[in-house]
Amino acid sequence: MPPHRRFHLMGNIVHFHVFSHEVDGKYCLVEARLAPGAGAPPNRHAGEEEVFTVMEGTFDFVLDGKHLAAGPGDVVRVPNGALHHFRNSGTSPGRLMIVNAPGAVHDAFFTQLGEPVPEHSWVLPPPGPAPDIPAMVAKAAALGVRIELPGGP
Repeated sequence: MPPHRRFHLMGNIVHFHVFSHEVDGKYCLVEARLAPGAGAPPNRHAGEEEVFTVMEGTFDFVLDGKHLAAGPGDVVRVPNGALHHFRNSGTSPGRLMIVNAPGAVHDAFFTQLGEPVPEHSWVLPPPGPAPDIPAMVAKAAALGVRIELPGGP
């Protein structure tokens, strides 16, 4: 098990309540806090289902080209391999609960690409230097997440 359960990546803090290896590879359960405007780029991951429940804030989701606005209590299901992305469309931090099944891809993605943060802190770090996008896309692909940026291959 990684020494940390909480990671920062691109304006998001994710906390793993359950890593997939802790439940025989069945799922992972993540709580995420997102800065205004933060989210995930267009991506897809074969072999993993994903379900988002909005706990706080407002979010814009795009699922296979269909736009969805979601607020507290709304659930957005991402089928296996579907192209999707989302962002916090509000003016304050938002909060999501996310279930991935079986979850190993997401465990690896956030623990290997994210930066560990103190276990009891939800303070979003100040914006830093822009990430190395080509390197991030390549590493994500090696882990099973295909990021599809505009103008990309």
